[in-house]
Amino acid sequence: MQAQTVLQEVFGHASFRGQQGAVIEHVMEGKHALVIMPTGMGKSLCYQVPALMMAAEPVSTGNPPPLALVLSPLIALMKDQVDALQARGVSCTFINSSLMRQQREARYASIGTGEYQLLYVTPERFRKPEFLEVIARRDVKLLAVDEAHCISEWGHDFRPDYTRIDEFRQLLGSPTVIALTATATLEVQQDIVAQLGFEPDQVKLFHEGIDRPNLQLSVEEVWGTDEKLAQIVRLRKAQSGSAIVYFTLIKTLMEFSDRLDELQVPHLVYHGQLERGQRKLLQERFMNEPGHLVLATNAFGMGIDKEDIRFVIHADVPGSMESYYQEIGRAGRDGLPSECVLLYDQADLATQMEFVQWSNPDREFYERVYDLLKHDWEQVVAFGIEWLHEKLHFKQKHDHRLETVLSMLERYGVIDRSLLSKECAVIDELPARLLDESYLERKRLRDQQKLYTLVEYVKCNGDRKDFIQEYFGLPATTA
Repeated sequence: MQAQTVLQEVFGHASFRGQQGAVIEHVMEGKHALVIMPTGMGKSLCYQVPALMMAAEPVSTGNPPPLALVLSPLIALMKDQVDALQARGVSCTFINSSLMRQQREARYASIGTGEYQLLYVTPERFRKPEFLEVIARRDVKLLAVDEAHCISEWGHDFRPDYTRIDEFRQLLGSPTVIALTATATLEVQQDIVAQLGFEPDQVKLFHEGIDRPNLQLSVEEVWGTDEKLAQIVRLRKAQSGSAIVYFTLIKTLMEFSDRLDELQVPHLVYHGQLERGQRKLLQERFMNEPGHLVLATNAFGMGIDKEDIRFVIHADVPGSMESYYQEIGRAGRDGLPSECVLLYDQADLATQMEFVQWSNPDREFYERVYDLLKHDWEQVVAFGIEWLHEKLHFKQKHDHRLETVLSMLERYGVIDRSLLSKECAVIDELPARLLDESYLERKRLRDQQKLYTLVEYVKCNGDRKDFIQEYFGLPATTA
């Protein structure tokens, strides 16, 4: 089966975009690739098309067809991609923590008997012996690593289990690897290749650049809530299409929602503290109905693949250039002109500085949390996380270091928060990295530098797209 045939018959496109065709040809030759493409430019086709081509190749009698395994950190996106592929007649599925036990076991059984051409999992799935047992029955010819910046400790969304991909690759019999991301500095690119277990010359880089010509980038300096609100209302009156306004804090988001209600400006509200079903309903309304304005935290983004978002406003300074670029990348995926406006109030930097501190606990704090979880789990079960907060923070109610530590301990496989019985949730020792004071300090300083880069971007007098290009190690877009 030819790539062009798959593209037309399965995906309904007449031709490939940019370097998609070259990437697919390279992968089909059994060669490894690192693909960097702007959000919305079709990265997923670079592994979906080869997966279907490989599955169509003849196999020996009695052997199941080859399987493409896709590693993704985003549970919400898995379902969206699988639903879209199944609607096109592709045999695929996902396995993650959102499934009930019976659902998971049924899918394991189907995988073992040769069903599915593509399988989406998080890298944490490789901790499960039952998954390793069933995946060993299949010939995994292609390993796709989505959101590959998560591999690198220098990236903005580091996931510890991604550092084990070289180990996973060998467990799978060393299949062809394609790693994909929308954002990666030169340092992150090099780290991705190294963490995959390859020498630099073993992985070909396909870089589409990051420029989105249809996006207009601007910064508006404001002073206080009233000026921010006035800018949001002004932009909304000028553009009635779909739009997102990003906030850092839920409290601030709700204050602006109340003010917009007073001004009778229709809008939706989305943040991580909403009940799961409510979040899903709001997301579906935004995706399927035209012209909605949504006020959101960065929890709103996974699975947002709406083509006609006409503007994205940042009501607060983001924490990094990577986060900012990914969030503005949700605008104008249909190629039509779209605005991306950052509302800069210098006072907001204090909030981001606090976030840097909260997201970088020191060794002593990791050890205190670990000790409480290990020796006082019964109290945690009885009195909840608030008991831990009181033990650790005393009167500092807004200190979020505990949330950071619990998240990191779970990512490293130190704790299992699903163990809500009287047994201890601690299942492993603290990793050396979280006890390395020099490493923790380097990470804190790096996060501070990322925030400082956003301030430099705000103060930039030149072309803002050139500033972003330079940050990601690319030549300027203008002469």
